[in-house]
Amino acid sequence: MRILTPSKRVYLTLTMITLAYNINAQDQNLTLNQDPKFEQLLNDKRKINTSISTNDTYRIQIFSGKSDEAKKTLTDFKKEYNTIDGTIIFNTPNYKVIVGNFKTKIEAERNLAEIKKRYKSVFLIKPGR
Repeated sequence: MRILTPSKRVYLTLTMITLAYNINAQDQNLTLNQDPKFEQLLNDKRKINTSISTNDTYRIQIFSGKSDEAKKTLTDFKKEYNTIDGTIIFNTPNYKVIVGNFKTKIEAERNLAEIKKRYKSVFLIKPGR
């Protein structure tokens, strides 16, 4: 390892300070050219996002399985419980039959107890899930 003489050390230090002082990597202006339709799309998206409300109702899942069985389960459910609406949701790899739109947990649990008599694996789905 070589040791620098004091004069070389001073020269190297001054050179480094001068170079560091003259570096201006962030002094550029950036001009962005954007299609006006892009801003319109962003505004439309913002409007849609504010209009979407989270689901704040309780629901009951009565089936999870194959498509044909889910359709049959929903048809049978609608025949027996015609006042409660239901739908089929695909959640890989299963089709789920979700019923009800209950505002309160008490109402949902009351219907859950009634539906449990007919269907085996039913459970309550909380709002926002």
